[in-house]
Amino acid sequence: MAVAKAVTYDHGALRWQKWLLGVTVAIGMLSIAAAAKARSAPDSFADLAEELLPSVVNIITTQTIEANEQTEGEQQIPQGENFEEFFRDFFERRGGRGPQQPRRGGAQGSGFIIDSDGLIVTNHHVIDGADEVAVRLQDGTVLDAEIIGTDQKTDLALLKVDTKIDLPETKWGDSNKARIGDWVLAIGNPFGLGGSVSAGIISAHSRDIRSGPYDNFIQTDAAINRGNSGGPLFNMDGEVIGVNSAIYSPSGGSVGIGFSIPSAMAKNIIEQLESHGEVRRGWLGVHIQTVTEELAEGLRLDEASGALVASVAEGGPAEKAGIKQGDVILEFNGRKVPEMRKLPLMVAETPIGREVDVVVWRKGKRKTVQVDLGQLDDDVVAAVAPSKSEKKNERKTSKVDDLGLYLGKLDDETRQRFKLNDSVNGVVITDVVPNSSAAEKSLRPGDVIVEVDQEEVSDPGQVASLVGKAKDAGFRVVTLLVFKQGEYSWVAIKLDS
Repeated sequence: MAVAKAVTYDHGALRWQKWLLGVTVAIGMLSIAAAAKARSAPDSFADLAEELLPSVVNIITTQTIEANEQTEGEQQIPQGENFEEFFRDFFERRGGRGPQQPRRGGAQGSGFIIDSDGLIVTNHHVIDGADEVAVRLQDGTVLDAEIIGTDQKTDLALLKVDTKIDLPETKWGDSNKARIGDWVLAIGNPFGLGGSVSAGIISAHSRDIRSGPYDNFIQTDAAINRGNSGGPLFNMDGEVIGVNSAIYSPSGGSVGIGFSIPSAMAKNIIEQLESHGEVRRGWLGVHIQTVTEELAEGLRLDEASGALVASVAEGGPAEKAGIKQGDVILEFNGRKVPEMRKLPLMVAETPIGREVDVVVWRKGKRKTVQVDLGQLDDDVVAAVAPSKSEKKNERKTSKVDDLGLYLGKLDDETRQRFKLNDSVNGVVITDVVPNSSAAEKSLRPGDVIVEVDQEEVSDPGQVASLVGKAKDAGFRVVTLLVFKQGEYSWVAIKLDS
């Protein structure tokens, strides 16, 4: 019996050991798979750098600088990264010998070859205002360059050089697949030194640095300095996933915060510059604003996302498609609009003349409309609606306690008092209760309430009635469409108890 018990125990132990072995093997395989997916740092970047360096070029520009173009005391390095002129001006001012005649200035930047026939990408600001542009290859050869096209809004430019040899070209990568923490390589011409390589990681995606309407930068800690502008940001497969364009630096040197235009945007822009010499962007024809938490509650949305339509351009694609003031654009061309600032970029990237589906939130329901996109004209696209206000207090009329507002009818007297033309309709604010919700939202006498919870109003009694209806239904917020200083905007007001 003792032997039998021992044998039974050994079988159990053997099964337990086999199970543990299986778990260990499974964990090991998962670890190997995870390690393969998250690529470790290479022992050296030398092989990759050696392969990529010949495809990166130095950009050299010259231009005529008038004697009075730079004022006394200026010590900023120009956007074109004109180091020679910066230091020359500095010493001339210290010696009291400011230049009196127009002179030739030089600036430098970086670029990279995208076609063996001589197409080169750089930044708009590197060649902006240049009389002549030249390109220096890695072997020291200098070639004159022609500007094929530039796009100031995205800070991109395309150049062309004529050469009888096939130039080493780069390949575009997919910046949308690049992950925070991935290794990257930056190559360029910092401070005019030429052919410099730095390595780092992707620090963040979708950075808005307020440099233009389509900011969507990759942030990296790879060293980027003045002169790197226009150079490529490579992934570990040697593909271009960004165009280095800007740095954050109190000192003027690298502090580990650089910004690159993602290839997902740059490739499309460059292809248009090559085909048309200009960028043709889609136009929706709306002014939009951010959906705040309060506005989302007032609009009965589950989350604060999308872009709220403040106004619709007359005769534009949005108006023709039936998009209305007060709609919240939730999806555009099959893509969710996570926040207001993403919509202009989505619209601009869409080819003109294409019919796209737009999903909007209107009075508590989702609705899909089809829009035929037009072509962007100058500064109109899906733009942000401005809103500022200032007026002086006037006499009090009907008071709506829940809003903290005194309201009056729009008649000849109030139109004249507040300088409102006949095209504006609604209920005018004649006074605002101090410290009320309305006061916190900067509503002022002379502002006009056009709608309450997307219902048009023309009488103070209608405003009070709609506010009371919302309060009885248990809502804590109402949305007002307000006309102020020539612009429409949506305002979420908490109901005062």
